[in-house]
Amino acid sequence: MEVGNRTVLTEFILVGLSANPRWQLIIFGVFLMLYLATMSGNLALVILIWIDSRLHTPMYIFISSLSLLDFWYTSVYTPKLLANCISEDKRISLAGCGAQFFFSCVAAYTECYLLAAMAYDRHVAICSPLLYSATMSSSLCTGLVAGSYVGGFLNAIAHTANTFRLSFCGKNVIDHFLCDVLPLVKMSCTDTRVYVKIVSSLVGFTVLSCLLVILLSYFSILLAILRIRSASGRRKAFSTCASHMVSVMLFYGSLLFVYSRPSSSYSLERDKVAALFYTIINPLLNPLIYSLRNKDVKEAFRKAMQTVRPQP
Repeated sequence: MEVGNRTVLTEFILVGLSANPRWQLIIFGVFLMLYLATMSGNLALVILIWIDSRLHTPMYIFISSLSLLDFWYTSVYTPKLLANCISEDKRISLAGCGAQFFFSCVAAYTECYLLAAMAYDRHVAICSPLLYSATMSSSLCTGLVAGSYVGGFLNAIAHTANTFRLSFCGKNVIDHFLCDVLPLVKMSCTDTRVYVKIVSSLVGFTVLSCLLVILLSYFSILLAILRIRSASGRRKAFSTCASHMVSVMLFYGSLLFVYSRPSSSYSLERDKVAALFYTIINPLLNPLIYSLRNKDVKEAFRKAMQTVRPQP
C-alpha cells in the first residue's frame, strides 16, 4: 500500500535490548529467570490470598488484583522479548504490534486506577477506622476493582485506535523491545499534531486524576497520623501505607520519566531502561513489596507450607 510515493508499513522489526548475539543469549537467560520469578511470585501471592480466609479483606483483594495485573503486564512483553533473543526473525506484524500496544495500555491504565483505589482504601482504614468495615464493603471493593478494569479497557481502546489510525512509512526497524508510542510516532508519515493533542489529553487526564486521588488520600492520612499520640501507633499506621507508597513511586516514576519529557529530549537508551522498570521490574518487585514486610502474608505463607509439608 502506498501513500503518495511512500510505502505504508505492514510489519516492523523489533531490535530488542541489544543487537549483539552474545548479549542476546545473556539477556535471554536473565529475563527468562526474571519472568519465571515474576509469574511464580505473583501467582503465589494470589493463591495465598485466595486460600487464607483471614486475607479476605479489601486491602488484600486489591493486592491480589494488582498481582494478577502484574502477571498480565509482564506477559504482554516478555515472551516476545525472549523469542527475539533466540530467533533471527524479529518481525512483528502491524496487527501484532497493535495487539501488544492495546493489552499493555489496558494493564497500564488499569494499574493507574487500581493504585488510586488502593490509596482510597488506606485513607478510609486510617482516617475512619471505626467505619472501615461499613465503608469498604465487599460490593464497593468489587466495584472499584471492576471499574479500574473498565476504565483501563476504555482508555486502551481510545489510545490504540488513535495510534493505529496513523500510517507508518520509511524504515520499519524499531530499536526497542516493545511497540511503544514514541518510536511509532517517529515512524508516522501522517500529521501527528491532532494525535499528540488527543493522546496527551487522554493520558494527562487519567494520570493526573489518579495522582490527585492518591495525593489527597495521603495528605489526609498524614494529618491523621500526626494526630496519633503514641510513636508506636504512628509507626503502625505508616507501615500499612509504606508498601503502597513504594509501588506508586516505582510505577508513576518510571512512566513520568518516559512520557512527561518533550520529544526533543528523547533518548532511546534511557527510555529502554525506564521501560524495563514499568514492564518487567515493577511486576517482579510488587509481590516482594507486599509480602516481605507484611506479617499477615508471612503468617499465611508459613501455615500454607505446614499444610503442604508431609507429616513425619
